[in-house]
Amino acid sequence: MVTLSLLSTPMSYATNEVEEVEIGGLLLDNTKSRLGHDFYFKFSQLWRDIPNTQGINAQLIEQIVPMAGTKLSLLLNGRIIYVTYFGRRQSPVQNKVEQAIFILIDAMAKTQYNQDSIDMASSGW
Repeated sequence: MVTLSLLSTPMSYATNEVEEVEIGGLLLDNTKSRLGHDFYFKFSQLWRDIPNTQGINAQLIEQIVPMAGTKLSLLLNGRIIYVTYFGRRQSPVQNKVEQAIFILIDAMAKTQYNQDSIDMASSGW
């Protein structure tokens, strides 16, 4: 039985050819409510279209505020870049999703600039 499984393996493994798979950025979903899940779904659809997300970690965190609604935060590599609030009633989220995506793109560009620029030392000199 072991012989059959070895014979059925592709030849690329036998010739040491390695196929690399490139993985883009990581988007984590920590939403809890239906509104938060809707926000995440629409946000993730736009996230897929953003180029050069390698090494980028984005996280959506929803905090439920009793009797008031929810607080939704967007973190980029551990830093909060966007916070919005939703009431208890269902409201359209598309405008806030687009606003969050534009802020995310801007923050990604700024972090890329800071990494590439020699003049931007951590000491400021």
